[in-house]
Amino acid sequence: MYSRRQFGKVALAALPLAAARAARLDSKIHGVQIGAQTYSFRDMVLENCIKALVEVGLNEAELSQGHVEPLTATDPETREVLRKWRLETPLDYFRGVARKFTDAGISLSAFCLNFNDSFTDAELNRGFEMTKAMGLDLMTTSTTITCARRLAPMAEKHKVRVALHGHDNVTDPNQFAKPESFAQGLQMSKQFYINLDIGHFFAAGYDPVQYIQQMHEKILVLHIKDRKRNHGPGTPFGEGETPIREVLVMLRDNRYAIPANIEYEYGGPGSDAVAEVKKCYQYCKTVLG
Repeated sequence: MYSRRQFGKVALAALPLAAARAARLDSKIHGVQIGAQTYSFRDMVLENCIKALVEVGLNEAELSQGHVEPLTATDPETREVLRKWRLETPLDYFRGVARKFTDAGISLSAFCLNFNDSFTDAELNRGFEMTKAMGLDLMTTSTTITCARRLAPMAEKHKVRVALHGHDNVTDPNQFAKPESFAQGLQMSKQFYINLDIGHFFAAGYDPVQYIQQMHEKILVLHIKDRKRNHGPGTPFGEGETPIREVLVMLRDNRYAIPANIEYEYGGPGSDAVAEVKKCYQYCKTVLG
């Protein structure tokens, strides 16, 4: 029989590395969970992306398909290769991807898979299976209204929530960009929610502060980025016109439990993504501190 001291030593030795790392990583600031869309590290392989998140100090992430899938479809031939990969890759692969984040002390909040009208029904369905294999019940997606209609019954069948992501293309009625298009999506399924990108929403001409106040119960993920008005370019945090400060303060003061994920997009080729995301994170800490 172990003494209390011996038992404590044995129990401590048995703790997985994940738990030890998780104790060190904490990017929740006064109740506001700051994380990252892993697209911020789009030029890195998965393992280096995870190292980057740890270096920045973020313990929550939304996983981009680019860190899961082996290629990007650029022509009909690669599109068929990617479709075959999605349908035939064993689900254990996706379990392994999620385990790498857990082992690093990072919590995955969602899997981002951008569905479009080229997806077959089998491919759409497989996206939900991938998500569940990673232990998640939330997907984010940049999709079309026509594709969302096909997703709705699958989301309900799999009991997976789908947060619709918008951009700033307000001229295409098949895109999610306007409050009206999000409302149209929400009517399709009780499993549909919103992934609001405050930079795109602002650049499209709308007020993200007012919209979050109105729709916070339906918004499951925020993408935090800075952009100029009237479809203007992305900028480092604080150099654009998007009300990042006001959004973060509102999350804190109203205790809205919505992850605020940094999405670094403004840098060109050769830019230091880790350094830039650190700056973005520091901006958030300064605002919320």
